[in-house]
Amino acid sequence: MILLAVTKMATPAIDWLAIAPVIALAVAAIAIVLLRALVRRAIWVYDASLLVAFIGVAVAAVFLAEQWSKIRDVGNYQALGAMVAVDGFAVFLGVIVLVATALVLLLSSEYLPRHGFESKPEYVALLLFSASGMLMMTAANDLIVVFLALETLSIPLYVLAAYDRRRRRSLEAGMKYFVLGAFSSAVFLYGIALTYGATGTTSLTGIADFLSKNTLLDQGTLLAGMMLLLVGLGFKVAAVPFHWWTPDVYEGAPAPITAFMGSATKAAGFAALLRIFFTAFDVYRVDWRPAIWALAILTLVVGSIAALLQNDVKRMLAYSSINHAGYVLIGVEAANRQGLKAALFYLMVYAFMTIGSFAVVMVIAHNEDAHSIDDYRGLATRRPVIAAVFAFFLLAQAGVPPTGGFIAKLGVFGAAADAHSYVLLVVGVLASVIAAYYYLRVILTMYGEEATVAQAEGTVAAVASRRRLDLATGVVLAITALVVLFVGILPTVLLDFARDATLLF
Repeated sequence: MILLAVTKMATPAIDWLAIAPVIALAVAAIAIVLLRALVRRAIWVYDASLLVAFIGVAVAAVFLAEQWSKIRDVGNYQALGAMVAVDGFAVFLGVIVLVATALVLLLSSEYLPRHGFESKPEYVALLLFSASGMLMMTAANDLIVVFLALETLSIPLYVLAAYDRRRRRSLEAGMKYFVLGAFSSAVFLYGIALTYGATGTTSLTGIADFLSKNTLLDQGTLLAGMMLLLVGLGFKVAAVPFHWWTPDVYEGAPAPITAFMGSATKAAGFAALLRIFFTAFDVYRVDWRPAIWALAILTLVVGSIAALLQNDVKRMLAYSSINHAGYVLIGVEAANRQGLKAALFYLMVYAFMTIGSFAVVMVIAHNEDAHSIDDYRGLATRRPVIAAVFAFFLLAQAGVPPTGGFIAKLGVFGAAADAHSYVLLVVGVLASVIAAYYYLRVILTMYGEEATVAQAEGTVAAVASRRRLDLATGVVLAITALVVLFVGILPTVLLDFARDATLLF
């Protein structure tokens, strides 16, 4: 008989609070899938799915509040073997993701039945799965976790972009997003491999510690890995020249999904970009700042000029989204605390502006293939309130005071000035002037000449003018407009929140 000595195995302690918001959304999504599988024919399944989704978002928000309270008591900390960071940065961007998710769920609640979607509960579950990946990306402190979060948020979005199977453009959008997204993921994964080869770790804090204590005689592998990571994340934030998917996908995807991608996905992409480059590669700022500078210039120029050429409002807003990514990159390029705060503030304000804008587009168009600027002609006469709200959002995106967009642009321009990036500052100001033209073009169309008799009798604008604004969309428009206006008048609260979120760096 052989006696085996039984030793106690040490198991790592798991801080469930660190991943509780992600678990809340994932559990809600799984519950919806099970509900749909067990009760297939009941008409109340969709309403129950929405209720479960909102409960999941609310519970995740409570956990984020608990994280914020703990951070203020004990400071920032890491969990799960330093793979997850619990800090103000993750909480701030997590708030953006949850707010965007809740608003898009509201938009979708009436949008799906109105457009005759069949698989509505599955839509809600996919939205929550994607949002859970975004939440994980905001807190990821390891390149492997970043990649897993990236795939978790991306795969449901590929399906959601092509969710309207009756429309060729929707299917085309999903296919383009999938093919290019898979390519960008492969590039990002290769960047992880090269970075690991150069530093021997995928932990962001581990990479930072290694680079601060060692001098690499051959930096080629590390720099190549760093640039490939930037390419992979540049695709997610729609930075030029990795933006080619954006106009087609924004145009073809259902409008609520477009709003979701323009707000939550962009915030998650910038969360990973900011954390990786400000944490792991902080000592290599001299090497990556020129790359960010070039991306910002290209993104601002291409986004603003291409938007001038669009006659489709949805495509115009897509190029506008590209342009706004350029302003966030200005804050990133500054590579200081002021730039980081400005970038976070910009992402928060832009989330409300873009969701509000696409909510108006949903109201105006009676189908997803009708977004011509001519359909907005004379809208102020037929629907003065909707026209005024849309004009407000467009002016906010142009950076006109007293809107939150003005404060956001002022912040990134101030960060560029502090960092002595005067060329980038000038390009940003000129891009704002160009952007004002295409925003004003839509506004003048709404408040300009009346529609022709043919338009007044049977076109998209006429149909939209006769359709009542549903309660859910009205609530979204009210919330987004009030927040953008409030931040423009009293920005201190959000600015302080953004400042506290930068204490990690």
